[in-house]
Amino acid sequence: MNELTVDERAFIEQNLHADIQTLLLRKNVGGIRWKEVAVQIQARQKAAQKLPSWYANPHLIFPPALSVEQASSERTALYKASLVGGDSLLDLTGGMGVDSWAFAQRVSSVVYVERQPELAALAAHNFPRLGMTNVEIHPQDGLAFLASVAEPVDWIYLDPARRDSRGGKVVRLEDCEPDVTADGLLDYLLTKTERILIKTSPLIDIDAAVRQLAFVEAVHVVAVQNEVKEIVFIISRLAASASNIPITAVNLTEQGDGPAMIVHRSSERTVPVAFGNPLRYLYEPNAAVMKAGAFRSVATLYGLQKLAPHSHLYTTNNLVWPFPGRVFELMAICRPDRKELRALLPELKANLTVRNFPQSVEELRKKLGLHEGGDIFVLATSLLNGDKRLLITRKVTNPQPI
Repeated sequence: MNELTVDERAFIEQNLHADIQTLLLRKNVGGIRWKEVAVQIQARQKAAQKLPSWYANPHLIFPPALSVEQASSERTALYKASLVGGDSLLDLTGGMGVDSWAFAQRVSSVVYVERQPELAALAAHNFPRLGMTNVEIHPQDGLAFLASVAEPVDWIYLDPARRDSRGGKVVRLEDCEPDVTADGLLDYLLTKTERILIKTSPLIDIDAAVRQLAFVEAVHVVAVQNEVKEIVFIISRLAASASNIPITAVNLTEQGDGPAMIVHRSSERTVPVAFGNPLRYLYEPNAAVMKAGAFRSVATLYGLQKLAPHSHLYTTNNLVWPFPGRVFELMAICRPDRKELRALLPELKANLTVRNFPQSVEELRKKLGLHEGGDIFVLATSLLNGDKRLLITRKVTNPQPI
């Protein structure tokens, strides 16, 4: 790893929004290593929203953009860090080091282990410049390093690589590296720690993963700006039965974290749900709640009626706030017909969402001649009797106390 010169850091700061291909065409003049500098600018462009603290620090050296893409965001890393504590944590899949950076703010001593020497060298350069003084770095394979750990640690963290040998993305636990479902691996890890934190793909089948992983104590579905980014499993000897495992759904937003919701599979399957036609307010659970499968529990917890078994839209006459998702006030209802919709929305301009509806957003927008934008939201859905309807609404934001 080569240090950046003062001139190169200055050039990066001045060209953070530059086109990378244009930069790469420039000749090597003025003591600037264009290729290396272009890599840094491209990586920082990827990190601008995802890693704002890192992006703002001119003294850091970034890995190539792909490593930045694969790293946790600051928001998700800090959320995972909120789940741990104690004196010691062992990060066996250190990568770019974002998770270790977050853990170091909550745990007295963190050991970062990374088998790619280039990434470990970058971490050694960056951690002191991020104010991290309680992290020990080992450029080594994580499981091989674990054999040398004599005293148990409070936590072990694993973020198995989700790329195959050809660079394609994989989702299933057994396709990741390391394979945490390998026979005896979790038993072995639990001789070195009390608890294990495992980060997995947002696309993973939660129920299938719980069946594969022994000792699941809890599951966390983590979304950012209503997009699920990670599914996190906590493993320990204290694990409950699969039906009693708490699944926490949380959506991290720029406006502040929405209310977290906890669901248990046993209660989700049995809790009674009331159904009804649209009332004054409509509710759309956020992506984390949906991924957690809390379709019945969210209705019971917030006192809502469900529009239909598969619509996953909910309703009440009285406003329920705060709610883990979007809330709308109903203005009108019509059939999915352009003429009827035009009578209600003469400009045919609105945001469109479909829930349990036979057409996609693109197909329905074309059929209706509906333009995107404005402050009106059209929810296309199926009602309890099977009727297909458009619910014309306005979004409720920060209501005043009644």
